[in-house]
Amino acid sequence: MQHVNEFLALVNDAKTRVKEIDIQGYVALKEAGTPHILIDTREESEWGRGHLPGAIHLGKGIIERDIVSKVPDKSTTLVLYCGGGFRSALAGDNLMKMGYQDVISMDGGWTGWNKAGLPVEKD
Repeated sequence: MQHVNEFLALVNDAKTRVKEIDIQGYVALKEAGTPHILIDTREESEWGRGHLPGAIHLGKGIIERDIVSKVPDKSTTLVLYCGGGFRSALAGDNLMKMGYQDVISMDGGWTGWNKAGLPVEKD
């Protein structure tokens, strides 16, 4: 997908504050048993076509509104993903502004996960 410069500037700014992890880094984190919550920040229609195993869905449009009721402990490690790592970085930046202390955006997101041939779930 081709993104406009203004959007990319927002994403790049957010990425200066939000930690990132690549697909293999996330697999290693999960295999190590590191406690975390995996959050899919994509749209409802994207979630319906499939998602990463164990993920919960809090789309970018509602995550700031609903996160505290779903994850009240702001020290919880949150790993966010979207289609490629842009929307998750933006959402992660907002969650950090809300006081969440360990927010990670998955670089590559859904697209990278699928390219790696990793398992997916459908509801």
